[in-house]
Amino acid sequence: MTLAEWYAGGRRESLRLASAPWGIFIHSAGTGPWCTLFHGFPTSSWDWHRVWPTLTARRHTLAFDFLGFGDSDKPADHDYSLIEQADLVLALWQRHGVNRTDLVVHDYGVSIAEEILARHAEGGLGVEISSVTFLNGGIYPDLHRPQPSQLMLLDPEQGPKLAELVSGETFAMALRPTYAPGRQPSDAELAEQWETVSRRDGHRLGHRLIQYIRDRERHAERWVRALETTTVPRHFLWGMLDPVSGAHMAARIAERLPDADLVRLDDVAHWPQLEAPDVVAAHLERILAR
Repeated sequence: MTLAEWYAGGRRESLRLASAPWGIFIHSAGTGPWCTLFHGFPTSSWDWHRVWPTLTARRHTLAFDFLGFGDSDKPADHDYSLIEQADLVLALWQRHGVNRTDLVVHDYGVSIAEEILARHAEGGLGVEISSVTFLNGGIYPDLHRPQPSQLMLLDPEQGPKLAELVSGETFAMALRPTYAPGRQPSDAELAEQWETVSRRDGHRLGHRLIQYIRDRERHAERWVRALETTTVPRHFLWGMLDPVSGAHMAARIAERLPDADLVRLDDVAHWPQLEAPDVVAAHLERILAR
């Protein structure tokens, strides 16, 4: 599947949140029980395209671009928050009649999943979560190791200037170190990821979207508690070579959640679903068959 086919196979829907009605890109296919996918920063739902056939063969699968990402609306002066993104998820589920779903989440999406688990524990979610499968992300915010470019974007003075200067070339240079040495993406694949970022002038929003790191710090206690105490089955497909949330994060998972299903992908880095799609797809088949 090409990126053009991915966009052509989806659609934009108007979704009302507390801040405004926004156009949100969604891609849904398959039949059976629901499975919902949360993508990472700074890319889009396109990150799931390599495991899409496996997922849609077993589940009615819902992928979408969070507000500010991919082909969804990208308001320039918006204060993006993970809490609002969780509200977006609930609005999507209500729109599509989802009352029970599995979750498969990566990177930025892991924190939104933790907020969903917190609301689930409080009894206010209105949707049953069958399972959550986490791919590399900052589930323990104190262990998250931002890349130098992310730290620059976070800086209140440097960040907006850097966002204006970023290009496809600098984007590719920043992303390559997050892939395993033996599983590097092609220039064309990086160009596709850049296209999802730069679509609708989204490349100028990096300094705003990166504030999710501060959200993680603010909500760390709530989200870690939700992760560690939830009754929802948890699965982890973890790239051990990830410089951001790799082996050091997996060690904490094993320590705090000894009974959880933890699969260590020893030759994979930050992007398991792109670096080792066949391995990830096989594990997702196993998990979703339960």
